[in-house]
Amino acid sequence: MGKKIAFPRPDERLPALTRRRNLKMARSAHAYVRGSTVRFYEWLDARPEGALPEGPPIWICGDCHIGNLGPVASAEGKVEIQIRDLDQTVIGNPVHDLIRLSLSLAMAARGSDLPGVVTARMVEEVARGYSEGLAGDTSEPLQEPESVRVVRKRALRRTWKHLARERIEDITPTIPLGKTFWSLSRDETHAIRGLLDEEAAHALITALKGRDEQDPITVLDAAWWLKGCSSLGRMRYAVLVGVGEDHSEGGLCLLDIKEAVKAAAPRARGVNAPRDNAVRVVEGARALAPHLGERMLAARLLDRPVVVRELMPQDLKLEIDELTTEEAVLAARFLARVVGKAHGRQMAPETRTAWLKDLTRNPERNVEAPSWLWTGVVDLVAVHEAAYLEHCRRFAMETLAA
Repeated sequence: MGKKIAFPRPDERLPALTRRRNLKMARSAHAYVRGSTVRFYEWLDARPEGALPEGPPIWICGDCHIGNLGPVASAEGKVEIQIRDLDQTVIGNPVHDLIRLSLSLAMAARGSDLPGVVTARMVEEVARGYSEGLAGDTSEPLQEPESVRVVRKRALRRTWKHLARERIEDITPTIPLGKTFWSLSRDETHAIRGLLDEEAAHALITALKGRDEQDPITVLDAAWWLKGCSSLGRMRYAVLVGVGEDHSEGGLCLLDIKEAVKAAAPRARGVNAPRDNAVRVVEGARALAPHLGERMLAARLLDRPVVVRELMPQDLKLEIDELTTEEAVLAARFLARVVGKAHGRQMAPETRTAWLKDLTRNPERNVEAPSWLWTGVVDLVAVHEAAYLEHCRRFAMETLAA
């Protein structure tokens, strides 16, 4: 009989999660950028008034880096490249998403050892692609970068078995405890079962294509989920649910229940926004990524706001770590167009026209990208490179001392 694994109690989880996050962020400067959203907003907060244009207040992603875009499936099974992580969403300045995406792309280019002139071209393509998406301009078919095309094709082929083997290692109706999943306290287990007994949760789970609203649902297993850098310190659970009488492939679903905390992204002044952070995340998702938003529920668990969503096999994040020059330029324009489309669908035609005019006003001739965008990316790359090296130094010292 194997040795029994001792899992941390709820009040012991934070140190282990901190070590895990620090390791992930030390792997590359690009990984550090993905896990350091707060540093980006500290930089924004230090900008003098008027240094950046003030776009119309709309729902923005708030953490618009490459890994937070990818194929997303609707409840009807349609797949589209959309924003896929809305933890930081707020009603704010669309410029923030544009700069954050440009920084992420620039760091990916540096990680691929591409010359600075390629980064300059990428920032110009971000400006061009965003304007096209904002205007709804599809007159010029846009070639998908190879990295996007491969992920989309993989998403379209995936089934529940792929999701189960990837997330829970097997297709049997249990969640394997170990490195990724930890055991729950009795209170956590009871609270999760109570949440999924609620009518709203039942409606969410049975709304998927091929299910009936009368189908009974059964909690088969649940665990604490160690996932991502940004989830550090918050409640996050994986819950395996049986739908209907037959819990075969079509009758199983995997839920992600994640605590919603206050966003680091600054909100626009004078706008009415939800006070409840889970409601904020769901409303932002419905505005920016309809495929994802329709599959999300704002709820409360152990007196904290949480977002419940069913994971779909087609939901994948983009991993763009090795770029050629051509791929880098294509990816910049393509992903910026996705973000522009998400922003533009929220604006009235006259607002969209005015915002496009502001974006394309540039005092430097023969340069597509606004000067504030290029200057911001250069400044942020320097800030994050220095912060990444300092993070690695501290991580190395902590590792030696352990």
